[in-house]
Amino acid sequence: MIRLGDKRITVTGGAGFLGTHVVRVLQEQGCSKIFVPRRKDYDFTHENDVARLYRDATPDVVIHLAGVVGGIGANGENPGRFLYENLVMGAMLMEYGRRAGIEKFLAAGTICAYPKFVPVPIREADLWNGYPEETNAPYGLAKRMLLAQGQAYREQYGFNAVHIIPANLYGPGDNFNPASSHVIPATIRKCIEAVERDDAEIVCWGDGTPTREFLYVEDCARALVSAAESYDGRDPVNVGTGLEISIKELVELIAEVTGFGGRVVWDRSKPNGQPRRSVDTRRALEAFGFQAAMNFRDGLRRTVEWYKSHQGSLRD
Repeated sequence: MIRLGDKRITVTGGAGFLGTHVVRVLQEQGCSKIFVPRRKDYDFTHENDVARLYRDATPDVVIHLAGVVGGIGANGENPGRFLYENLVMGAMLMEYGRRAGIEKFLAAGTICAYPKFVPVPIREADLWNGYPEETNAPYGLAKRMLLAQGQAYREQYGFNAVHIIPANLYGPGDNFNPASSHVIPATIRKCIEAVERDDAEIVCWGDGTPTREFLYVEDCARALVSAAESYDGRDPVNVGTGLEISIKELVELIAEVTGFGGRVVWDRSKPNGQPRRSVDTRRALEAFGFQAAMNFRDGLRRTVEWYKSHQGSLRD
């Protein structure tokens, strides 16, 4: 148990989608010594920048959220970059944290690290029972190695590294760039632009049969802060909602929320990704009392409203 209020906390990726929400939750809980490194100042693929971060910030706690991420298309186009940059960033940030003697290192993993074929709901114990889904395996394996590093450092050095695995995130502030966005922001944008142009149809990847679980970003931020304060275990912890929904049902729901009444065309030449994703959330409840609070339909409405209010500045 760590009282975060008087700790110096560095949040890598703290200016990003998830990070901005984590920083806000920390502030709401009375944390005032928060350092958010920016990419223009610190490139975590460069060892000198990682060393300088620890000299500049002198953190007690590091919450590592920085990463190179994207949807199926971005993963397919950048497998080498996604593996290398995520692997190197995590490895060096944890190593230099160990050398600096920090009290805790919390790493956000990814549901993409789980094997392609695994029983649902996915238990943390299943993480090593197979190879990840091919379209995002390099990214998933880089994050899986971050868990292995943390466990090895705990065993050899007594280093307090914890690993949290969120379900697929969505919410205000998400990435709506068609070249790199995930399914929810990509579909929201398609539907809203189709309504604006009075298009008769939208095109979605795959056949709509895969399932996913989605976690509202503010819920995830609360989970990470709770884990940073209250969880000190070696084992990874899933955070999610336990709600499994097919991509077809998801697209229909987004169409309803956005007011798109046209036809959905499924491009079966594009990959489906992992067949099923939904996580077992019991460990998070037992370990640090986390339960997701946001209703999925309400979360989608809030995400749509945010996109509409920022649409002009997000055009590309």
